[in-house]
Amino acid sequence: MTDIQLDPSKRGYWTSNQEVRWCPGCGDYGILAAMQFLYTELDVDRENTVFISGIGCAARFPYYMSTYGLHTIHGRAPAIATGLAVARPDLDIWVIGGDGDMLSIGGNHLIHALRRNVNVKILLFNNQIYGLTKGQYSPTSEVGKITKTSPMGSLDTPFNPISVAVGAGASFIARTHDMDRKHMIEVFKRAHAHKGSSFVEIFQNCNVFNDGAFDSIVKRDARAEMMIDLVHGEPIRFGADNDKGVVLDKGAAKVVKVADVDESDLLVHDERADSPTHAFALGLLADDNQSPTPFGVFRDTTRPEYAEAATSQLLAANEADGPGDLGALLRSGATWNVE
Repeated sequence: MTDIQLDPSKRGYWTSNQEVRWCPGCGDYGILAAMQFLYTELDVDRENTVFISGIGCAARFPYYMSTYGLHTIHGRAPAIATGLAVARPDLDIWVIGGDGDMLSIGGNHLIHALRRNVNVKILLFNNQIYGLTKGQYSPTSEVGKITKTSPMGSLDTPFNPISVAVGAGASFIARTHDMDRKHMIEVFKRAHAHKGSSFVEIFQNCNVFNDGAFDSIVKRDARAEMMIDLVHGEPIRFGADNDKGVVLDKGAAKVVKVADVDESDLLVHDERADSPTHAFALGLLADDNQSPTPFGVFRDTTRPEYAEAATSQLLAANEADGPGDLGALLRSGATWNVE
């Protein structure tokens, strides 16, 4: 092994020997690099790190990290990760999936992992299309999207991943994008440090089947006017001249010109608010890819973590009744003899 492969502070230590097989130019490369560089900054063991994925382009991710990994079945990665987190609460567990994998067949598993507050970090790669199966519309595709499965335009109102996470009770919710490695690393680091369910939506470009879906927001020359940087405890302002802001109007977040309102009217970002209404309003601020869109941490709150609670129950049961007897349990109640 080379010196780089033996040094946890080098990207090569966290990079597997597998050939990366994504389409050239895919946004997944940027996300992978951000994760590998993140781990050069963390004081953790790769032997205690696990990446779990479902099915889709994003699901190849575990192959490319020099850690443990599971490439599981379509949509079930959050459920499998839940089982692992409860059995091995000492592990660093990440769940990787796309918008189709997570929000279609896996939608039920996603929301239950979030509501239970399982100590896993969930990354949703959102490219608003099915990539691996060659370009069908997905649960996040916009109304009117013309694809092989919607030749006259999709009729389905898309999911808003941030709203789904808020509604499911995720205790950490954030958004980043694949064109800013520094921002991704900062968000991933926050998600990693959080105890409980962490949910991160990543705007990820599929340059083959949905190229440029987020260009009007994340292209370098558009960011100042279109990306709203959420900073805890600070009024929400943005724009090349910092001349735009966000206010609450009858409970809904709304973009305004700062000159048209009183400075005190600007919404002060509170990622730690007990009520989810603040995060929910910000999540609904942009309903298309041509509107100013919030990025960063929407919510970072504390509540009981699932594995800890389950372990406490087991310890309490053992203390009260002694260790369980699986054999006795299986033979209790009605039994049958099969000859």
